[in-house]
Amino acid sequence: MLIRRHFILRTALALSAAGPWGLSALAQPAPAKTPVILVVGDSLSAEYGLKRGEGWVALMEKRLAEQKIAAKVINASISGDTTSGGRARLPALLAQHKPTHVILELGANDALRGLPLASTEDNLMQMAKASQAAGAKVLVVGIQVPPNYGTDYTRRFGEIFGRVGKATQSDVVPFLLKNVADGPDAASMFQADRIHPLAIAHPRILENVWPAMRKILR
Repeated sequence: MLIRRHFILRTALALSAAGPWGLSALAQPAPAKTPVILVVGDSLSAEYGLKRGEGWVALMEKRLAEQKIAAKVINASISGDTTSGGRARLPALLAQHKPTHVILELGANDALRGLPLASTEDNLMQMAKASQAAGAKVLVVGIQVPPNYGTDYTRRFGEIFGRVGKATQSDVVPFLLKNVADGPDAASMFQADRIHPLAIAHPRILENVWPAMRKILR
């Protein structure tokens, strides 16, 4: 009992000597983790046909710095990638980078190759769930196909992204190329292949993504 009293007295004296910071210093929360944003996309995010730094992902990184938002951006996009390719790559990317936020920008190449819509939706769904299970917030970025694919296919393909977002409670950008592919100056926004946007279009693309990205960063 005497030993216990002696220990309590010594502890009290030590905290008293430490001044008013003695207890509060012990209660300080751990520093917030710097956000790590992982972008898993295709050529629309991989700067296909552009100079390094001209794509919307690089522009987003610059905007984060301009707004003094400390965040690290990992662009793991690969030209030609499909949702099945992204799904196969994702586990290693999550383990390596440990992202706090994941942007899923895939699906366009599924449509170009005529892959089953159910497969595209399932791949995106599983990618979103895997990202969330790893502790990341998810932003699903949608794409639309030209009307020459047929009204029914165009509609059903476009609905995939919203359903994935709703099912996983993820934020959604309905159309990455809004005001680019459907704008009055659309013809001047694309490279010669009429598929990949020119550098002048990428600031517009960023404006489509930024509000949702800013929201989940909060």
